[in-house]
Amino acid sequence: MKRINLSIMALLACSNLAMAGGDIAPISYYETGDFQVAKEVYVEPVYVAPAEPVYIAPAEPVYIAPAEPVYVAPAEPVYVAPAEPVYIAPAQPVLVPAPIVKAPKPAPIPERASVSGMYAGLGIVAARYDTNCASTGAKAPVDKTVGVMGRVGYDFNKYVGVEARAMISSLKGNGGKVKHVGAFVKPMVPLSDAVNAYGLVGIAKTTTRGSLRHANVTGLAFGGGLEYDVSSDHEKNARYGREFDGKGDQEKGLGVFADYERLYYKKGSPDLDAISAGVTYDF
Repeated sequence: MKRINLSIMALLACSNLAMAGGDIAPISYYETGDFQVAKEVYVEPVYVAPAEPVYIAPAEPVYIAPAEPVYVAPAEPVYVAPAEPVYIAPAQPVLVPAPIVKAPKPAPIPERASVSGMYAGLGIVAARYDTNCASTGAKAPVDKTVGVMGRVGYDFNKYVGVEARAMISSLKGNGGKVKHVGAFVKPMVPLSDAVNAYGLVGIAKTTTRGSLRHANVTGLAFGGGLEYDVSSDHEKNARYGREFDGKGDQEKGLGVFADYERLYYKKGSPDLDAISAGVTYDF
């Protein structure tokens, strides 16, 4: 009982001290705060040992046996009977009158042109004979005459042919008379389907008679001219057996010509010139 009373008295004494402002807690707030911060900042390191490697053995291969083949029996054929034919009566024909068309006239077949390359011609000629022998104080005498000229030739193709020609003056001037005959190579150039240009180069013999100086010479002669076809036998309505027919004056029919010829040429010799014009016929 005495102990209980001592305990009550001690409790009352403590209460009085507390009421009187006494502090029974010996540790202040900042001391407990620093302790808490120190606990939060410092962390004790923990050592973690590395894990031991674990060996995983490869899986054992699994053998899968192939599937047994399954035999599928073919399906039994099914017979399908053909459908019964259906007869369709033909439609009645309808007669439609056909239009009347006149048959075109057949194109005319061109006739074959008969050509041989031969030709002949006849014309008039004016000749001039200059003696080149002037007397003192006088002009050189010049003789001018007029006559006829004939030509015969053959065209091998449209570029070359041969020709022979002859002339004689029948009208005398100052007592002169000229005779001339020669053979020539005839180079040609067709200018169109109707016009042909040609040259003449060959050998000729020329003689003169009269009161003037006489001449009897044989030597170089040359010239050139034009041929023009006036026939209606053109390439468009005839078939030709040679490539050059129908070009220039080389087709069957009439034509005309005009040319110039130096009857004889030699340095220092008298001038013998002639101009001819006439008609030709191509065979």
